[in-house]
Order: sequence, then C-alpha cells, then structure tokens
Amino acid sequence: MSLKQNTIAVLVMLGLLAGCSSSSSLYEKNEIRRGGNDSFSGKIRINHAKGFTIDYHKNFKIVRILSPFEKNTDTMTYLLVQRGTPRPKGYPASQVIEIPVRSLVAMSSLHIGLVGFLEAEDVLTGLGNLKYVSSQRVIDRIRSGKIVEVGKDQGLNEELLVTMKPDLIMATGSPVSKMSRYASLNAAGIPVLINSEWVETTPLARAEWVKLLGAVLNKEAEVNAKFEKVEKEYNRLADMGRKATAKPRLITGMNSRDAWFVPNGNSYVCQFLKDAGGAYHWADTKATGSLPLSFEAVYPVALEADFWINVSIGNIETKQEILARDVRYADFKAFKNGQIYGYNKRFNTQGANDYWESGAVNPHDVLADLIKILHPELLPDWELVYYKKLLAVSY
Repeated sequence: MSLKQNTIAVLVMLGLLAGCSSSSSLYEKNEIRRGGNDSFSGKIRINHAKGFTIDYHKNFKIVRILSPFEKNTDTMTYLLVQRGTPRPKGYPASQVIEIPVRSLVAMSSLHIGLVGFLEAEDVLTGLGNLKYVSSQRVIDRIRSGKIVEVGKDQGLNEELLVTMKPDLIMATGSPVSKMSRYASLNAAGIPVLINSEWVETTPLARAEWVKLLGAVLNKEAEVNAKFEKVEKEYNRLADMGRKATAKPRLITGMNSRDAWFVPNGNSYVCQFLKDAGGAYHWADTKATGSLPLSFEAVYPVALEADFWINVSIGNIETKQEILARDVRYADFKAFKNGQIYGYNKRFNTQGANDYWESGAVNPHDVLADLIKILHPELLPDWELVYYKKLLAVSY
C-alpha cells in the first residue's frame, strides 16, 4: 500500500472512530433524555430505616426489601425502571415497576399517609378498604369514583385488579402473609411492592419508609427535603424531652382478652416514651414489639404511674367506659388524677383514626403531643394533634 493509500486509510479509520464517538455521545444524551441519572431528581438518602435499600443506575433503581414478611426471610428485589426504557439484564427473578408510577393501589391506612405526605393522592386508584380513611382528599376521590375498593373476603378482588391493571400495588408485609399470595397478580403483570415498616424500631425509621414511595414516584428531591424537616424537628423535641428534669412514670395500653400488651424496650413506642421524657417500667427489656402480661403483672406498676396513655386502640372517650371493662382500673393513680390519654383525637365517624395514617409520617407531631402531656411547661403553646384526655366519669 502506498503512502497516499495509508494516509487515506488512517483518515477513514479516524473518521469512523469519531463517528462512533459521536454516536456514543448521542446515545448517552438520548439515554439521559429517556431516563438516565439526570432524570432522577437526586438520590434517596436513608438515615434511619433498616428494612430497605435503594441503589441508582442509569435508567433504573434497585430496591431491596430486607425483611418483607419476617425477620429471617430472604431479601426481595425490585427493579424500578424508567418508563419507556428497556429492562436491565441480570435480574431475571426481580419484579419490574415502571416509574414514575401513575396508578397505585394501597392496602393499608399507613400507605394513605405516605401518599398524603407527598401530596400525591391523584395516583391512588384503589384501596383495600374504603371505610377506614381519614384524609379528606382521599375521601373526596372515593366519593367521585376515582378510587375503588379492591378488598374481598379478607383478601383481594383479583378479577377487579386485573381489569384495573394498576402500575403498582403496595401491600403490607407481615409474618402471616407470603409473596405466593400475589402470584396470580404477578402473572398478570401487576407488580406488588411489600411495605414492611413494621420491622423498624424507631419512629423516624418507620416514617422514613415514605422515601420508598418517593422513589417509585421519582420524587427524590421532594421527599428528602420534606423528611429532613420532620427529622430535624423530631430530634429537637427529643433533645428537649430527654433533658427534662422530671421523669413522670407512665403505663400504656389496656388489658384485652386476658392479656395486657406493653411495649418492649426496643420497640418504636418505647422510643417515643424515652424521647418524651417519661419513665417507663419495661424500658430495659431487650426485645421489639409487645410483651404480653397479665393484668396482675401490670397492676402494681399502674397503681403508681402518673400518666396512662394509649389507653385503647378503640375510641374510648370516658373514664366510665374504662370502668365498664374492669372496675379495678379505678385504683390506678392516673385514673384518680384524670391523667388518661388516648390517641383518638382525630377519630372520624367512619371509624378511621388519623393517628395511624398521617401520624405515621409525622412522628414529630406525635412526640410533641407526648411532651405536652408529660411536660406541659416545655411546650406551653402546643395544642394536641392526635391525643386527647379522657372525659371524667359522668354520674
């Protein structure tokens, strides 16, 4: 080959390489336009929750639910794939969720709270039960027919869900529920995301599961900013409560069906009590969840407790209703002094309690209520949001 031919060949090769480079650059730009890193509004920052992780890639996110049903279960992996982009290779067993989600079916009142936190009620198209709803925005959507009930005989109306074909069903993980329950929905191409916030042991960790919803809605920047405000206020209040000089003694709950369930020392409820500056008898128990005790085991502690809070999961409003269950409650110091509080201030006529809805994602307001109850001098201008004092016995 002559020198001239060699020169031409080199120029052609350089031209091809330049063309490849330009094509690659154009591909990258198109990839970003279709949903690359620049299409995600930042990344989720997880500071408290231990039950899920999120990793970011070019056009997808990997969500791992670490304990979807019980403490020793396998991790579940989901691929959150930017709508209109191909499924990534290498994750054959993972469910794919196209994002941002446009239609969501929620199976728990907690999930309504998550949606409300991000003011994303317009994505809700179905609920497991339409009765137990506190959010006025969601109630309005139900009344206008934009949200339908998908629960059926303690389960799911699968025929309806297949017809609706929502982008996502958010279900509650629990030890009595398994993924096989949703096999037919998965086969129909409807992804089911397990929300297992119940595994968390602090109020902030439970509330932080709102970031999981932020990820499926592509609202990273918004959820990070809003949660940061909650986090800062909670920590400010907790510092105040923990530094309180007086530590009033308290009990929680009520005897039911021959068992009185009290929060264990590593539970999120106990964390609330510690952060509010209360003295709680079972605070040193090394377990999560609740500890079942007999009435007789709680009785001597309750006799001396200054406050009785979370008196019942139902809508008990008077001391008379308490006595109707067991006259021995009249012996409690808190009963005699009228220091009994329930978290049912926002209990509506349908039987829904907003404590379990918006309260789940606003732990700073719940903590402020508890500090106001135990240490009213610390928050003189605070008005209770979720709690209220039980009325005196009527004669």
